[in-house]
Amino acid sequence: MRKTLVIASLVVFTTSVAVAQEQERRPMTTDDGLNMVSVGGALLSPDGEWVLYSKSELNWKENKRKTTYHMVPASGGESFQYIGDDGGSAFQFSPDGSHLSFRRSVDSKQQLFLMRTTGGEAVQLTKQKSSVGSYKWASDSRRIFFVADEPKSEEEEKRHKDGYDAIVVDEGPNGQRASSWNNLWVVNIDGEDKEAKRVTNEEFRIGGFDISPDASRIVFTARYENRRNQQYLSEIFLFNIQDSTKTRLTENRAPESGVQWSPDGVHFAYRAVSNGEWEQRQNKLWVMNADTRDTRMVSGQFVGNMSQSFWTPDGEGVLFTGRQQTNSNLFCLDVASGQVEQLTHVTGSLSVSSFSRDRAKMVYSFQDMDTPADLYVSGTASHDPVRLTEANPWVETDIHLASGEVVSWKSSDGLDIEGILYLPAGYEEGTRLPLLLHVHGGPAGVFSNSFSYRYHVWAGLGYAQLLPNVRGSSAYSDEFLRGNNRDIGGGDYEDLMTGVDHVIERGYVNADSMGIRGWSYGGILGGWTITQTNRFKGASLGAMVSDWTSEYGPGFNHDVRLWYIGGTPWENPGRWREMSPLTHVANVTTPTLLLHGINDRTDTEPQSMMFFAALKDQGKATRYIKFPREPHGFREPRHQRTRDIEEIRWIQQHVRGIDWTPWERETDEEDDDDEKETGRSS
Repeated sequence: MRKTLVIASLVVFTTSVAVAQEQERRPMTTDDGLNMVSVGGALLSPDGEWVLYSKSELNWKENKRKTTYHMVPASGGESFQYIGDDGGSAFQFSPDGSHLSFRRSVDSKQQLFLMRTTGGEAVQLTKQKSSVGSYKWASDSRRIFFVADEPKSEEEEKRHKDGYDAIVVDEGPNGQRASSWNNLWVVNIDGEDKEAKRVTNEEFRIGGFDISPDASRIVFTARYENRRNQQYLSEIFLFNIQDSTKTRLTENRAPESGVQWSPDGVHFAYRAVSNGEWEQRQNKLWVMNADTRDTRMVSGQFVGNMSQSFWTPDGEGVLFTGRQQTNSNLFCLDVASGQVEQLTHVTGSLSVSSFSRDRAKMVYSFQDMDTPADLYVSGTASHDPVRLTEANPWVETDIHLASGEVVSWKSSDGLDIEGILYLPAGYEEGTRLPLLLHVHGGPAGVFSNSFSYRYHVWAGLGYAQLLPNVRGSSAYSDEFLRGNNRDIGGGDYEDLMTGVDHVIERGYVNADSMGIRGWSYGGILGGWTITQTNRFKGASLGAMVSDWTSEYGPGFNHDVRLWYIGGTPWENPGRWREMSPLTHVANVTTPTLLLHGINDRTDTEPQSMMFFAALKDQGKATRYIKFPREPHGFREPRHQRTRDIEEIRWIQQHVRGIDWTPWERETDEEDDDDEKETGRSS
């Protein structure tokens, strides 16, 4: 009897502790998200014993993030900072594991550095007159090949400093901005002669390259011009190091990338959408015989988006991370048959960054909707993960996280559409909430089963959120990817609205309290949406394009010309005008916030200015905030905070009628150490 009472008491005590812990949790804030530590860039040593990784932490005082580099045993355990405060980038282990190489800035030029993995000081390896770009080790671990821009002559440098810096657009190596030709170089690790030697001497722009296993040949992609929207002019070349001869291996109108030699030294793999025209489909994996040029596509049986591919040591297979719908896993492709085997079966996003030399071990990051990314090591053949990092433990213990689930519905034409629905913690079935509709970037982006603090912030404010993977999203079929061809703002708009109707019908959403937000294509389709319907009470549009014709020259728009609208503004003027949100701006009744970085070259800043001016001239509720120095993706933490806070303020005001007061953050003069440790804002 006494034993029964003790057990009952323990149950009551355990339950009470759990309830108390749950009551102590709090909603997530924007400052929590900014304070989060991110880990990545993981490299597994060739012997599979150690992992080098980066850790990025907020430095609020200096308005930037600080990155440090750490080493941890692959079996798990304590990590330690491995690289000093001078830092570096582009870390690589030598194939034999004896050295670690990286780039570091010297006199504003990126140079190669080298240090022994057993420890010691880093030694500068190159003294290039221009920055070192991408680089790779030869398999013998005695040489490093790298790409470097052609430097200006002393006379050219002087004239440039004197103000003769006019840019002749699309001539020579220039695109929209000043640029340089680049070439391949090689530097020896051993011996007395460690001066870098030129390998190629051409007027071209090298994309990617790889060194054959015997270091006798280099396969690389390059183009002889640098115009913004002409990536299809990139071709594959083969360079023989012994006699300095170059052979062109492809001649088509599709861009190639990701060249990688097979262990047999005869074949190499590369990525391309096709072997002919620049089609709209997801990248495929191709294998070419470098001697005969025989080429075949080997990944045709895989449906989804491939990335991070690695040859197996026997050259018979390719390991790759593949995203299918909202999840990503590790797969192995049999090169001979094209058959694909799924090696991991996680629900979430697993992304392999490095393997051991024998491919028996891998290091990867994993995250899902309510789990921030951390690093793990596992065997490749059997998934037996060892956790290496716990970057943000307070998220799990301190925060009320949203619950996310994948939902699906039929669009207006019967097409099956999938999306993610987030609901606040503790949501009670049947409660109708205000809705925030998110629109992803792209158009060939995708909402995935991964962690983003912003969704948890909005959930903490009481919103249901719908994230639709509309037609045109990647990670589904190629047919689905082409779903908005010649129809941008057509079927994809219907996919949004039928998704909204679906969550209303399921009882989650108050149809009278709905907002919409998006960035890039999300801002474009979001802008189009508010010209077509008045169902949304507030909108936040970031980095949008409002007028396709005026964006034709300045922006990144080959996809619009080739696929989404078709033709050019002079060949197809009616359609270019018809599909522009600015054309229909008189229809807008939704109060609209506009956000844009002044240095955005993907979607140029005047596009938001035009939409804002049109709304303002009509006396409609609008506000435009533009951010100095920022490109398409914001970099400065204070700008990121301002962007997010102002977006919340606008949506709260116009969707729910709330005069919202933002969270306070410590002043610039106060110390942020406690905040870093807890992940909390004051």
